[in-house]
Amino acid sequence: MAEYFNSEINTLGYPRAALFGFCVSLVAYMVLATVRGALASVHGADKIENEVSGYYIADEISATYRGMMIALPEDEWQHFRSLSVEEYLNFIQDLAKLVRLSAYRKHKRGPKKPVPKQKHIKQSPHVSTARVIDKRKKRKQVQP
Repeated sequence: MAEYFNSEINTLGYPRAALFGFCVSLVAYMVLATVRGALASVHGADKIENEVSGYYIADEISATYRGMMIALPEDEWQHFRSLSVEEYLNFIQDLAKLVRLSAYRKHKRGPKKPVPKQKHIKQSPHVSTARVIDKRKKRKQVQP
């Protein structure tokens, strides 16, 4: 949840602000869970769990929400307040059927490459920057 919604904000040092931020992130997580649940009911839970990225869904929600609030007036949303639970579930399942899952595909990370061992010079395992600078200065002084 914290990864998807960037829920850690540096300025939330006050307890009430931190509690408010936590509550907002919980509501956002419930929205994400609702979307994933609707997609799972239509496309199958296994497919959604293994192939669909929560990050991309959260990104889509945050980007689309702003545009919808600008484009649609408030009275357009009043219809949803009067829907029964069953009508609402049918509505979001109908929307879930229209989702192109390939746009939200997970990109699994490949295997990590092993860290190469550092090469050590036995005569001088550590070279100080000051010594390197002193050597350069001495070379410049010797050359005419």
